[in-house]
Amino acid sequence: MKIEFPESLPKSGALAVAVTKDKTLSSTAKLIDQQTQGAITRALKVGRFTGEKDQVLELVAPAGLNLSRIVLYGLGDPKVIDALALENAGGNVVQRVSGTGDSDVVIAVDALPRCKLKTPTMAAEVAFGARLGGYRFDRYLTDEKPEKKPSVKRLGVYAKNAAAAARAYERLAEVAEGVELTRNLVSEPANVLYPASFAARCEELKDIGVKVEVLDLAQIKKLGMRALIGVAQGSANEPRVVIMRWNGGAKADDKPIAFIGKGVTFDTGGISIKPAAGMEEMKWDMGGAGVVTGLMRALAGRKAKVNVVAALGLVENMPSSTAQRPGDVVKAMSGKTIEVINTDAEGRLVLADVLWHIQQRFKPKVMIDLATLTGAIIVALGHNHAGLFANNDRLADWLLEAGLATGERLWRMPLHDSYEQDIKSPIADIKNVGDRWAGSISAALFLKHFVNDGPWAHLDIAGTTWCYKNQPTVPKGGSGFGVRLLDRLVADHYERGGAKK
Repeated sequence: MKIEFPESLPKSGALAVAVTKDKTLSSTAKLIDQQTQGAITRALKVGRFTGEKDQVLELVAPAGLNLSRIVLYGLGDPKVIDALALENAGGNVVQRVSGTGDSDVVIAVDALPRCKLKTPTMAAEVAFGARLGGYRFDRYLTDEKPEKKPSVKRLGVYAKNAAAAARAYERLAEVAEGVELTRNLVSEPANVLYPASFAARCEELKDIGVKVEVLDLAQIKKLGMRALIGVAQGSANEPRVVIMRWNGGAKADDKPIAFIGKGVTFDTGGISIKPAAGMEEMKWDMGGAGVVTGLMRALAGRKAKVNVVAALGLVENMPSSTAQRPGDVVKAMSGKTIEVINTDAEGRLVLADVLWHIQQRFKPKVMIDLATLTGAIIVALGHNHAGLFANNDRLADWLLEAGLATGERLWRMPLHDSYEQDIKSPIADIKNVGDRWAGSISAALFLKHFVNDGPWAHLDIAGTTWCYKNQPTVPKGGSGFGVRLLDRLVADHYERGGAKK
């Protein structure tokens, strides 16, 4: 979908205009109402549309215009309109019009009394939401009928000072590229996306200035990543560790921020095999690695003024005659020994070695890992929040703020030493699972054993990596959850010249 910022209203196609709380028409809506002899006013009198946030009403072919349809989008109370409301409006309009057959739609964005946001910023956020909401992963649909495909090909966002709106959108467009990359990776089937092919996709980021290093099995063995190798040893697909660097800070030797992603490209559970029902969803057990890759695309694309190192542990967890067994003991790269009670608790073994390697090699100022780590976090939080575990209150607060600002919500979970008994092993330093209770907490505590005293946070995104029901800016499928969140964290608190320090 091509996005433009025209300087005039369209003469054809669909036009979307804003209505705020209590059926208050925006200036463009008033203009269209006059040109159609009150078509909008009449529609508001006989329907339930009141202009509340997220409401959408479609009027087909009104008299007096050559447009195909008018779409009314609600924004609610102007005093509380924020970026998320505008993004949702853009997504709602595109999703509605995409089912009509129209290929062109223009969304009019007007200055609103008592709204705190400037019009160019509003227009950019609407365009951002429309792009996210118009995403679709359809590369394997070869015989879909044309009438079933989304119809919108061109989106215009009309606002006063179109040039300023286009400039404001430039940064958001790069973030959208990162979100879309993550969604694409998460949506790929495991026969297409496996450790080596995932690493190859990461290498494509070299084109925008990201330094990419791919470690193969021999190099991983040399480093002593035995916990990671144990997970991978049952698969014909050898593991990879990918290290990506973006150096946009004031000084090349400034300590970086580190992001680490779990990348289990398919998880059968290994010898502790999962039930067959729903196992196909385990193609997205690499969601954490997908988010980290998309984040690097976003940061490099918008030339973020910060030094970042990202690391992915890429493995496939399969059952075979060479697979790791329950009861095995492995020595992690740190030297700590781990009793493997359940081979389906594999992601923490992968992260243990990658976390250790990154902190020893790069000495980052902060580390954040992301992983579809536990089903227990879904039991606790459902699909509305990701779990946040942190050893630093300030970092936790910053992440929570970024989650609220971007709509990618987090909920802080306890990380208390009283849970340590759950992962105490009788024959090794620790074991990789506890009992059935507090599973996401014991998993996070396991990871804490491989983190030194620096600020660290773990995001358990098992419940938010896949969207099961269409949302305005997140169509059903891979969600891209985490890219916007972490980009906002970097911009607000770590980037040179950022909004907050």
